[in-house]
Amino acid sequence: MKINTQLFKAIGSFLFTVSLLHTLFLPVQDEKKRIVFFGDSITAGYGLSTEQAFPALIQQKLDSGQMAYQVMNAGLSGETSAGGLGRIDWILKTKPDIFILELGGNDGLRGLSLDETEKNLTAMIQKVRGRNPDVVLFVAGMQIPPNLGQEYTERFRTLFAKVAEANKTELIPFLLENVGGEPELNLADGIHPNVKGHQIVAETVWSNIKRYIN
Repeated sequence: MKINTQLFKAIGSFLFTVSLLHTLFLPVQDEKKRIVFFGDSITAGYGLSTEQAFPALIQQKLDSGQMAYQVMNAGLSGETSAGGLGRIDWILKTKPDIFILELGGNDGLRGLSLDETEKNLTAMIQKVRGRNPDVVLFVAGMQIPPNLGQEYTERFRTLFAKVAEANKTELIPFLLENVGGEPELNLADGIHPNVKGHQIVAETVWSNIKRYIN
C-alpha cells in the first residue's frame, strides 16, 4: 500500500482525477445508484489495470445481473486516512448509496498515530452520512505485519471493528481475507494483490454487500 516515488503518486493522482471527472459527470449514471469504493492502492488496483481491480469486478457482477448500480473506484495509491479526509468532500459531490471506506492501511505501515487514524475514519463516516443519511456504509478492515511490535499490530487489527461499532456501520473484517500473506496471490512486493488476488477480494466484498443490492 505504500508507493515508492513522489512522481508515481503524482501521476496516480492525475489519473484518478481524470477518472473521477469522467464518472461524476456522465449523464447516463444519474439513473443508477452509486457504489463508492474509497481507498488506497488496494482499491486502486496497484500494479494492475483498473479493469482488473476488485471494484471493476464488482461492476461486472452488477452488470451481469442487470442491476442498476454504477461503481466508482476512488482509490489512490499511497493514501493515508488524513489524505482521505482531505479529499473526501470532492468525492461526495456525488451522492453515494453504498460507500466502502478502505483506508488506514498506510497509516499502519508507516507507524502513524492510531488515535489520529480513528479520528480520521470517524470524521469521514460523518461526512458520508451528512451527504446521504440513508447510505449503507462499510468499513473495510486491514492488517499489517508485526514489524512495529505486537501491541501496535494488535491495536491496529482491532481498530476497524472498533470504528465500525462506534459509528454503527457495516464491517468487512479483513478485506484481504485468504489473500494477505499468500505469495501466489500477491505481487512481488508481498502487499498488493495480483489479478487472482483481486478476484478473491471481489468475492469477499460481494459476499458482504450483496444483501444491500436491490
